[in-house]
Amino acid sequence: MRTVYTEARIYRGGRFDEGSLAVEQGRIVPAGTPRADDRVVSLRGLWVVPGLVDVHVHLREPGFPQKETIATGTAAAARGGYTAVCSMPNLNPAPDSLEALHVQTDLIRRDAVVRVLPYGCITKGQRGCGTLADLEALAPEVVGFSDDGRGVQSAELMEEAMHRAAALHKPIVAHCEVDELLHGGYIHDGVYCREHGHRGISSESEWRQVERDIELAARTGCRYHVCHVSTRESVELVRQARARGLRVSCETAPHYLLLCDEELREEGRFKMNPPIRSREDRAALISGIQDGTIEVIATDHAPHTAEEKLRGLARSAMGIVGLECAFPLLYEYLVRRGVITLERLVELMSVNPRQLFGLGGGRLEEGDAADFTVLDLDAAWKIEPAAFRSKGRATPFAAWPVHGRAVLTVVDGRPVYEDETMKTIR
Repeated sequence: MRTVYTEARIYRGGRFDEGSLAVEQGRIVPAGTPRADDRVVSLRGLWVVPGLVDVHVHLREPGFPQKETIATGTAAAARGGYTAVCSMPNLNPAPDSLEALHVQTDLIRRDAVVRVLPYGCITKGQRGCGTLADLEALAPEVVGFSDDGRGVQSAELMEEAMHRAAALHKPIVAHCEVDELLHGGYIHDGVYCREHGHRGISSESEWRQVERDIELAARTGCRYHVCHVSTRESVELVRQARARGLRVSCETAPHYLLLCDEELREEGRFKMNPPIRSREDRAALISGIQDGTIEVIATDHAPHTAEEKLRGLARSAMGIVGLECAFPLLYEYLVRRGVITLERLVELMSVNPRQLFGLGGGRLEEGDAADFTVLDLDAAWKIEPAAFRSKGRATPFAAWPVHGRAVLTVVDGRPVYEDETMKTIR
């Protein structure tokens, strides 16, 4: 049976047009005139976009199910409008071999409600040093290689990883951090840090490794993607690399675009790595998403237990959650305020990550997998961590007023999330 979604505003070819979307056997098919045996769903002017994609998510399983599981993390993703997520490798066992990876992929097959594409480790044990993981064995089953949470400290080791990844046609997806420049810091080395007696993380600890890796990427021809860019220097380095024609890209996250260090509080929900930076850094990041230097917005969804996040800035674990609030926050504070267009936001959260990571789809055209999200852009609400499907609750955006939310998330033609709005319009 076909399902035909009518009276929709559908994103195709970089623009929204009114029309219908038909789904049959998990694929987009020509809509035409609804047939007698079709299931017809009137969307009454709601907005349909290619399913959102988050290329930077910590699902915590295997190893840390008290923080998150495949089931809870992908349920959160579905509620946030995501149809695909890329899972980071800081797990136990870390996916540095096929045997270790299969512990994770078995759980994905059993419990995931959206598509989960795992990363393999760059180094054995995901330590950022020592010897490289079994990249050749992992390559057919991973979206790329990352040691997220740790920077690869040795230039020689990273160069070897890039050579091997290039030969395998897989990207290196790098957490950039120079350990010797950290000096025990845990928030940005800026205004709040100095005024409140904290230890700071310098911007150089990030951008210095970005600078190194870009030159290694130029030397090796590797496809290179920088995780969670937070500093103005990193943005400029990526801008220059792209101007040179290098295969370099980067992502940032909502908290770096919407907050600066002057807005920190003495609470663990404001602590993540890299840290929230300065006003000037935030302005540079916004310029980066406007001019195309930054091609992706990811969440770095990193859940922890409540106890781990209730120890203040100095002692709390680093990481916040974001899957269930990223789109409404960005729609409210970037689109509705005229910083970027809705079409640009769809590019940053769906189209570009698909293209950069070779995930396919994203066009909502005949033959595509029926992975899409229905948005109610008029919905007004407040971010409520207690209602999250994720086990994590730590977010600096608690109680922020927003507009826009996913009301239906469809993967392979099958609804994986549906809210009360959809039940009332049928």
